[in-house]
Amino acid sequence: MEPTDADLAACIAAGDADAFERLVRRYSDAVLGMALRMLGDRAEAEDVVQDVFVTVWRRAGELVAPAALRTWLFQVARRNCLIVLRRRRTRRTDPVETVPENRTAVGAAVLVVDPQRAVEAGAGMLALRRALAGLPTRQRDVWLLAEVDGLSYVEIGRRVGAGEQAVRGRLSRARATLADQMRAWR
Repeated sequence: MEPTDADLAACIAAGDADAFERLVRRYSDAVLGMALRMLGDRAEAEDVVQDVFVTVWRRAGELVAPAALRTWLFQVARRNCLIVLRRRRTRRTDPVETVPENRTAVGAAVLVVDPQRAVEAGAGMLALRRALAGLPTRQRDVWLLAEVDGLSYVEIGRRVGAGEQAVRGRLSRARATLADQMRAWR
């Protein structure tokens, strides 16, 4: 039987490297996915994931509610992503967008993708990224957690430090704004 988050937190706080490795395996993909969605840059997202787990290793003993380990992980990840985003604002460079290729590797096979569809999909994703970037940070975070991660209002509230009603309001405003800005892509 897999140990609970509370069990892992207690073991990590006691210096158990095996428990830490289990935690990393359990949550690294989810934390990476969230960081990728927030940052849009794989290298920066991977750095955030590393920083998150270093923080967990160093500060697991400070966790007041060990059962809330997952929530704490994502709060640390979100905070680290926001730091990266703030640093970006002070730099004067924009990330270079990648052009979708007409071939996609799937396992050992290579699929040929219709170039027109690839360009349209790339343009649609770019439009969505821009629309998301235009949202206030609180609305964007709530939208990503609801629409991409599929979390409930209560879970989102725990992660962003807001009540359920605040989450509902932010999500409603984010959806309305995105629907308006993405109208051309329907």
